[in-house]
Order: sequence, then structure tokens, then C-alpha cells
Amino acid sequence: MRGALSGLTTRGRCLLAAGMAAALCSVILNERDLLRVSVFVISLPLLVCFLTAVARVGLHAQRQIVPIRVPVGGRAEVSLHIRSTGRLPTGGLLVSDGVPYSLGGKPRFVIEHLPRHTGTRLRYAVQPMLRGIQQLGPLKATITDPFGLAEFERELAHTSRLIVVPRIVKLSGVPGGSGLGSGDDGSVRLAAGQGEDDAIVRPYRQGDDLRKVHWRSTAKRDEMMVRVEERPWRGGTTVLLDHRAGAHRGAGTTASFEWAVSFAASICLHLHRYGQRIRLVTESGRMIVSDTGDGAHNDNAVLDALAALQATPQHEIGAMNDPGHGQELIAILGATTPDSLSQLISQRARGTRSLAVLLDTAAWGTNGPEGAPADGEETDIDGASALLRGTGWGVTVARPSTPMTATWATVCRTGGSRNDAMITGVGQ
Repeated sequence: MRGALSGLTTRGRCLLAAGMAAALCSVILNERDLLRVSVFVISLPLLVCFLTAVARVGLHAQRQIVPIRVPVGGRAEVSLHIRSTGRLPTGGLLVSDGVPYSLGGKPRFVIEHLPRHTGTRLRYAVQPMLRGIQQLGPLKATITDPFGLAEFERELAHTSRLIVVPRIVKLSGVPGGSGLGSGDDGSVRLAAGQGEDDAIVRPYRQGDDLRKVHWRSTAKRDEMMVRVEERPWRGGTTVLLDHRAGAHRGAGTTASFEWAVSFAASICLHLHRYGQRIRLVTESGRMIVSDTGDGAHNDNAVLDALAALQATPQHEIGAMNDPGHGQELIAILGATTPDSLSQLISQRARGTRSLAVLLDTAAWGTNGPEGAPADGEETDIDGASALLRGTGWGVTVARPSTPMTATWATVCRTGGSRNDAMITGVGQ
């Protein structure tokens, strides 16, 4: 009873107090008619409160989000199915669903009459503007009576997850020499055996090192043959994403970090369409997502991982033992120092192709109100480009004014080499 009385509104409490006061006056004045009126006045809010409390017990709801994954700036439809299984009719129902500010306003609905068994269906749309894992709910219903004497709130549904994935840009083309186009197939590489007789050979191609000519097979086949000395390796690409907070500038959806995340997601999904195995790692070497060994490609795994990725307070690029793990490497780098670049170069395996996308973070605005970079230092884009190119890396400079498709086209044209050039004093 105490729980039911807690649902009385201010109007209901005032009416109940007035009824008690009238009952007290009727006893003092010995007025039976006043006593009858007081009994009615007291009974009305109590009866209404009890019926409203009972009506809320039979309420049930389900929430459905379509689609469950939506890109930044996209649109998702939320459907609420509310039904009543109680014996009493339900009316005066105020329904509100918890929606984060980044998804829009908090939706509210007023249901004058809720049909029994069949229920009603409510819909509203959300348009997320920020990447991340968003929680919708809980769904709450406020039940009131027509007189406004009682009011009860009940949670009808718990929270539901909406995954706001990075914006995906459709790319075209692949970096030259990646094995996805014409020319040498990079998807399969054979291994040489331990002995001379077990060496695996192939016909000589223009540009092959003459020191790798296998003379025994050349004499036997009357055709110049060369040894294949690389280990078994399935075609794949490692995408390195620099997610240091101090390496990026800007805020919200226009930040350089969001651009880098969107570009990394677009590259992964684009290469997946070519059947490439993708490894997505951070600048510290932490694995974000990796394709399974059976060659299965799961775009949702990449999108979910990047949706939840947040910037880290780490200042420098961490120590890694070959960040590409023998695969081709595409590094998306923010503001960095020559020492960090030298460390990244020295840790990269020799003879493997490496591409770098350098973000001109100064063009993305500022993180702070004073207009200063987060870590107080700018990147010399020309110096960083020269340092990477001097060691055989293919370098592309990215700016917000340049479309991602154009940036990717430049990456494909840049290519990069497989030479073993090293910077002075590093990796010797």
C-alpha cells in the first residue's frame, strides 16, 4: 500500500488531505452528510492510485534498431513495440526513450489508449554525428490517470547498443606491385629448401639478381632459372593507425584523428574486396583486428573495432618488432618526430614494401582554444617525407582539402620499393 501511495501526485495528495480534513470536521460537527462527502473524496485518489499501479504491471516493450551499424552521418530507424497484457485498459501513457545527445533529441510519445494484446508500435529516427558505441535506453513509461491524481514510472526495456562506425569512402585501384594487379602475384611465395638440391626455382625475369641464378637447373632446362628464397607467405597488408592524441589536431568529426580512422577503415574494406588478408595495428604494435588464417574476411570486425577505438595519451611511437610482420605496410601517421620515424624505419623488416600516409595536422585546425597543438610541437612534413623516401618508403601527404579518393590514388601511384636502404646510424 505504501508503494502504491507513493505514486500520488500533488493534486492527489491535496485531495486526500482535503478528504481527511473534511472527515475530521464531520466528526467534530456531527455532520453525516459531510462525512459521506469526505469518504468519497478520500476513496477517489486511493482507488485511482491502486488501479494505476495495477495497470503498469501488464506493460511490456521491445526495441529494434535497423540497421544495428550505421556510419557517422547516417540514419538508423528505432522501432518500439509496446503492448499490454493486463486485464485493465491502459491510457494516459507517456513513453520516453533514453537517447544520447550525439544522436539527437530525447523522443517522447503520448499514448491515449493502449489496445490490449495487439499493442502499438512507435518509431523514431536517429542520426549519429560521433563515432563510437552508443547506448539507447532505458525505455521508460509514465502512467497517469485521467484526473491526474496518480502517476507511476516503469522501465519497459533496458539499453540497446548502436554501433556508429567510421564513414567509409569507396576507393579504387591498388598500390602498384602489390600482387593484386598485373605482374607478379604477391599472394603466394614459396620457400627454398635447406639444401641446394631442394631449392625451388622459377624462370629468370628481367631485373632479377644474377647472384640468385640456379646454374644446375639452368643447365638442365636450357633456360636461365633463379632461386626463390622467400618463406611461405600469404598475401596480406598491415595497416598501421597512429592513434596518439598528441599526434592529431582538431575536434569532433573534423579532427585529423577521425579522418585517419575513416581512411584506415576504407582501406581495409577496399583491400578485403580483393581478397587480401588485413592486419590492423596501432603505432604501439597493439593488434586491433586481424583476419583469420582460413582467409575469411569480416568487414564488421574491422568496423566494430574502429568504432570503439579512442585516442591514447601515449607521446611517442612504441617499440615494435617489424610492425608489418613481413606483410606490406601502410602506415597512417599523425604529427611525429624524426626520432620516432627513425625508430619505425629501423624496426621495419628489410626488403618489405612500406607506404606512409603523413597527415598534415596543421591543416586540421587545433585541439585547444589557444590554437596550439596538443603536445606543443609541429611536424616538418617535408623533412619527414624526405626521411621516409630516403629509406625506400612510398610517401603521401594527406590534407583535409584533398578527397580520400585522391589521397588513395596518390598512394597507389607512389607504390614504394622493396630495397634495403637504411638511414645512417639506424638499423645497422
